[in-house]
Amino acid sequence: MKLYNTLTREIQEFAPQSGQIGIYVCGITPYDTTHLGHAFTYSVADILIRYLEYQGRSVRYVQNVTDVDDDLLRVAGERHEDWLRMGDRWTSHYIEDMAALNIRPPDVLPRATDVIPQIIESVERLLQAGVAYAADGGVYFDLEAWPAYGRLSKLAQEEMLPIANERGNRPDDPNKRRPLDFVLWQPQAPGEPAWDSPWGPGRPGWHIECSTMASQYIGQTVDLHAGGEDLIFPHHESEIAQTEPLTGQPFAGHWLHIAPVRYRGEKMSKSLGNLVMVRGLLDRWSPDAIRFYLAGHHYRDSWSHDAEALHDAAREAQALAAAAALASGEGDSLSVDELVSEFAQAIEQDLNTPAAIAVLRKMAGSIIAASKQGGAVAMAQDTLRRLGGVLGVRLGSAGPEGKVVEGWRKHLTRFRSEAVPG
Repeated sequence: MKLYNTLTREIQEFAPQSGQIGIYVCGITPYDTTHLGHAFTYSVADILIRYLEYQGRSVRYVQNVTDVDDDLLRVAGERHEDWLRMGDRWTSHYIEDMAALNIRPPDVLPRATDVIPQIIESVERLLQAGVAYAADGGVYFDLEAWPAYGRLSKLAQEEMLPIANERGNRPDDPNKRRPLDFVLWQPQAPGEPAWDSPWGPGRPGWHIECSTMASQYIGQTVDLHAGGEDLIFPHHESEIAQTEPLTGQPFAGHWLHIAPVRYRGEKMSKSLGNLVMVRGLLDRWSPDAIRFYLAGHHYRDSWSHDAEALHDAAREAQALAAAAALASGEGDSLSVDELVSEFAQAIEQDLNTPAAIAVLRKMAGSIIAASKQGGAVAMAQDTLRRLGGVLGVRLGSAGPEGKVVEGWRKHLTRFRSEAVPG
């Protein structure tokens, strides 16, 4: 399998370290979920993992929940809600949407607040390594001590600052030595949650949460780290910087980033409020229609939501489901081996899901033609359903897969036990 690696800016072989493949995908900050951009990101990860498992590979998939950060606390304050309960409520909502879309659940779905002791330990080690400094109850990463900063994003430092400022950086923090130095631990602000630390009560910075969870639940090198394209800088750049000084090893062997979904000319985002919500789409369209719609776009190509294209995807889903349901005759058995190879080639060449859908379309056409001639198509239909399953579609089967429902239910139980209804 060959995938584009953001670090090298090349399509290259995906080469996991060992038998079990460790994949970490940055998860949601739980408020105002789940929009179409979320669905695109996690459906891409789903297809990659499903294909690896279709090949017989073992995958350990970790996806986090950023349950404490600046944006979540700000929104909870604006809405006069308890931050933890608001986060649990929206995480439950997200889980229900993912299950409805037949997206494979992660094996581990940790909260950032699950790993506070490990975060504190990581910050202490960064101080000992000389790449961080403490000031007035906070701890900051010292960019001057890490010249490799920028290796992932390929940005010059003068390009970094405006982007970082848009994404949570506070350049005027008087405790910083330089405006781009980023926070590892921040002192408690009035009304905010806090945990005890060697520097006083406070909470972790955003970047240290993800790198700690990835290391805790996968290991010091993740085989593949994925997320939205907007996370390349500063989030993923900073994850590398605060991990590699401690391990001397690459933080991730492969970096995969998913392009943004646009709506009405702009990137779909919570901050802009231009969201197309999955729950609303599911009220009108089948999960298969939405999955075909998403997979009809290559993961590295930005695209705009188009209701007509979704309508076309729904027709395609119905046509393939109809082909999978045709009666099988007693004539010659239809062979689709060449199409199976074409499908594999499409997925293995940088997850070319539009090409993979075209193969399924050809396979369905062959099944329809053979069925009309009284051919035996049952084995070809099984193959169509199996390859459709790699793309997460059910082709007429009712509801999501049982293993999908069960996996998400285990996660949902935890978040619902701490959430309030509403």
